[in-house]
Amino acid sequence: MAINRKRKHIITVIAAATLLCGGVCVSALSAPGNAASQTAVENMKNESETQAPVPAGPVVELNTTLGPVKIKLYDDTPLHRDNFLKLVGENYYDGVLFHRVIKDFMVQAGDPKSKDAPAGAMLGAGDPGYTIEAEIKYPQHYHKYGALAAARTGDQVNPEKRSSGSQFYIVTGRKYSRPQVESMVRHALEGPRMAEFNRLQTEHRDEIIALRRAHDQAGLDSLRDRLVEELNLRIPEPEVPAAMVEEYVRNGGTPSLDGEYTVFGEVLEGMDIIERLQNVATDSNDRPLEDVKILGVKVVE
Repeated sequence: MAINRKRKHIITVIAAATLLCGGVCVSALSAPGNAASQTAVENMKNESETQAPVPAGPVVELNTTLGPVKIKLYDDTPLHRDNFLKLVGENYYDGVLFHRVIKDFMVQAGDPKSKDAPAGAMLGAGDPGYTIEAEIKYPQHYHKYGALAAARTGDQVNPEKRSSGSQFYIVTGRKYSRPQVESMVRHALEGPRMAEFNRLQTEHRDEIIALRRAHDQAGLDSLRDRLVEELNLRIPEPEVPAAMVEEYVRNGGTPSLDGEYTVFGEVLEGMDIIERLQNVATDSNDRPLEDVKILGVKVVE
């Protein structure tokens, strides 16, 4: 499974306003654009700069062929937490590869078919045979540097954004300027409002069609204003969290993925290992040329 970055333009039938919506998919993870890939992450390695306190939850340690990585699982994403702990108890991750590595973006693992996979084999489609209900707690949890998130298939086949039963990724990302971060965060925060506005339009579809057929622009404008007012009552316009912006500006991450994937943990120790991993040589499918394995996972706290 892989994560795709996409942007979709939604044109409302009420006004010629363009709404942007972004997301990431588990089945076709593509690299970020050239500007992102050209930006180094040397200044993103100071893990002590994290602003927010670490949420409560158990801690697991991934023992990899490059070294140990200690991860906190969040208690407020219990479906993902409990599923991960179940798989750890079953030794499910023992021997799986980091099969998808994209510098300045993320590293991905959890495909059971990657165990002892021959060189060059296509990986990323394996799972335990089930998916997990989305637990997207945005903006509480976001794609900051070191975030742990669940991979998933794309919106076209998975509109509920259900997570893979086993595949996960750890965010490396890159740094952005403050205006860039603020723009991307506003975009992600607007996602629920855009969805609600589309629902409102659907509810008033017949009225909209009648007004358009009558070429009643004043009526369309009035209806648009009423729907926007109703939208603001249902879902007030969000404020951009200052702490989140500061986190992205100082430490980096991948804010373009926010609101689209379930973030259910974060790396506490071992981002130096993840840095080494994201810099290994890979093939055309983003698989490391030399296998990097998870040797085992254990609960440590």
